[in-house]
Amino acid sequence: MKHPDKWRETIDPFSLPYKSFKPTEILGYPHAGNDVFYARGLFGGKEVKAYIKVARQKGATIENEVAILSQFHSPIYPTVIDCGFAGTPFSVTLELPGERLSVIVGENETLESLSFMEEYGVALATLHLLPISAEPVKDRRFFHAPPDELLKTLGLEECKGFFANSPKGAVQCFCHGDFHYANILWNNHHISGILDFELSGIGNRDFDIAWAMFLRPGQKFMKTEAEQESFLCGYQQVAPCDRAAVKYYMAQCYVYFLQFSGDDTEYCDHIHNWLKKLL
Repeated sequence: MKHPDKWRETIDPFSLPYKSFKPTEILGYPHAGNDVFYARGLFGGKEVKAYIKVARQKGATIENEVAILSQFHSPIYPTVIDCGFAGTPFSVTLELPGERLSVIVGENETLESLSFMEEYGVALATLHLLPISAEPVKDRRFFHAPPDELLKTLGLEECKGFFANSPKGAVQCFCHGDFHYANILWNNHHISGILDFELSGIGNRDFDIAWAMFLRPGQKFMKTEAEQESFLCGYQQVAPCDRAAVKYYMAQCYVYFLQFSGDDTEYCDHIHNWLKKLL
C-alpha cells in the first residue's frame, strides 16, 4: 500500500529498543495521531514489511492495542512482532494485504460499494461477539448528547427534543472503537484486514455500529439508505442491534462533525438533510 512521504517531524524510528525486528528502510508515513511508519526490515531472518506505531501523545494506548491483538486468532487481525512500553511505547505489526474501500470504489458513481456493505456489517457483528478480555473503552465526547449550546451555535435548536431522549439500556460488548473504512482492508472483494485497536474495549454496541456507518468528510460511500440498509442487514445476519439507537448515535456523531466541517458545503448539506429526514 502506498503512503505519504514524511509530512511532520517524528521520533527517529531507528532509535527504538527493538528486540526481534530490525528496520532497514522507511517506505512511508501514514497519517495518524501517533507516529506511524511503513517500514521494510528483518524479522526471524526474513525480510518483511511492517508498521511501526509509536506513542506521540500522553493519551496513546498502544499497550492496550497489543494486549487485545494477542487474543485474536485470525489472519485478518495484525500480528505483533515486536513492542516495548518502557519510555516511549511502540509496537510493530506485520503488513496485511489489501486496500481501503475508498481506493477500490473511487468516486463510487455506480454504487459499486453496495456489493461490499453486507460483509462490512457481518465483520463488525462477528467482532462484537468475540470473547475478548478488555477494559472499558475510554470516554469520548462523541459518546454524549451534544449540549444545547452547541446545537444553538450550529442552528440545530430543533434537535434539542430528539437528543433529550437518549437510548436506554445500552448493550455492552467488545467494541472496536474506530471501525470505519480507513481501518478496514479489502482483497479480492473480501475483508483482508481490520486495523487500529487502540480505542478498543468493552463499550456500547450500537454506538460502535453508528461510528462505522456515519459519513466522513470526503467519503464517497455509505451516503445512501441502500448502503446503510445493506450494512445493517449484514450485521443482523450474525447478531441483533437496535436500529433506532444506531440512528440516534449517528445523529450525535454528525452534530460533532459539523463543528469542524464548515468549509465543506456538500458535507454540511448532507448532514442537515440527513438530520431533517430523521426528525
